[in-house]
Amino acid sequence: MKHFIVPLALLLAAPAAQAQSLVFGAGYSDYSDSDSEDEAVFSLEYQHRHFHEATRFSATWGGALTVDTASDIHIGIGLIGIYEFADRWFFEGSVMPGYFSDGEDRNDLGGDFQIRTLLGVGYTLDSGNKVSLAITHKSNASTQDDNPGVNSALLRYHYAF
Repeated sequence: MKHFIVPLALLLAAPAAQAQSLVFGAGYSDYSDSDSEDEAVFSLEYQHRHFHEATRFSATWGGALTVDTASDIHIGIGLIGIYEFADRWFFEGSVMPGYFSDGEDRNDLGGDFQIRTLLGVGYTLDSGNKVSLAITHKSNASTQDDNPGVNSALLRYHYAF
């Protein structure tokens, strides 16, 4: 019986093993305010296994941490959608409201509450991991008097586990 349970457990765990991913990104941020300082940016994102799947579209939730070289930090949680449009190619979009802390006063985005939106295009590798190019925008959606925003371009690597 013991010899049967171990292979069965590995078989059942296999589909879930590729269902989550960590996404590592690096790129450049362009702050809209002319007094702000544009910075190199790094991101770490967690994408959970899908809670909805259709023929080509899937939806999940995740969290993202973004830090730039001026110590500006955004952490957000939200929804992620992925649309597979060709063999191995996909579009990705997400909306993640969260907390923003400016490392330098000149990179102030008008408040602590900021919403990160992302649009990306990517390719799935033979290993199941992915690479993508994404643009993001962070702003407070005019919930504050000041809403300068910041745009970033990122090269990303999605590590599936």
